[in-house]
Amino acid sequence: MSSWTDGPGAVGRLSDDDRTTGAFTGDLGELRIETRRVLVTLLLGPAIDAQRQTKLWPVLLRDERILRSRLHELFLELVVDHEQQVAFTRQVVSNEIDVPILLRKASLTFLQSALLLYLREQLLQAEARGERAVVARDEMLERLALFEPGGTRDHAKFEKQSAGAVERAKELSLLRKLRGGEDRFEVSPTLKLLFPAEEIRELTQTYERLREMSAGQVSMVDDEVPGSDEEREE
Repeated sequence: MSSWTDGPGAVGRLSDDDRTTGAFTGDLGELRIETRRVLVTLLLGPAIDAQRQTKLWPVLLRDERILRSRLHELFLELVVDHEQQVAFTRQVVSNEIDVPILLRKASLTFLQSALLLYLREQLLQAEARGERAVVARDEMLERLALFEPGGTRDHAKFEKQSAGAVERAKELSLLRKLRGGEDRFEVSPTLKLLFPAEEIRELTQTYERLREMSAGQVSMVDDEVPGSDEEREE
């Protein structure tokens, strides 16, 4: 079990049990190797998921205070959701000091954010049933097809952008391919935390209005959507 030394001036100091000897030539680091792996995974993002990263999660819980200290030195905050068993970092916001920004917001295109809304919806429905959220590639593409402008002359381009939205979700580790040969994916519970409820309501209302518009009046497949930014390290 990790422990911290107590007393004045001891905050952030590791106990002897938490220290490690040089892991490689010239190593000046103090954290144990498994703790360093957790720290690097958090920095790479978007999250650590207990169901997928079974070896990292118990280390994160054991060394949570140490990790918080190291992240605070980078002006980052550790967010741990014990109920969902996921953890991620977010940028510290302060009115007291000028905080250098390490995490930058990467804007999502219209189709990418529309897909994430659909995946979040599937996640919530599956959780209500006490099941894992599993979606097929064809189901995701079928949902995105609802947003194809009527009378479009470049159907192939739209299909390519839809496929790109699926790939983007995979890159963000929000989709994990299931074993078995079928093109099916599990939705990460992290997705529920990345999109606040208020933002979800606003985006959902926007997309519903677009779907109800007359055919051919709107084409946003290439555009970024206001409010669809997501924090992650670039």
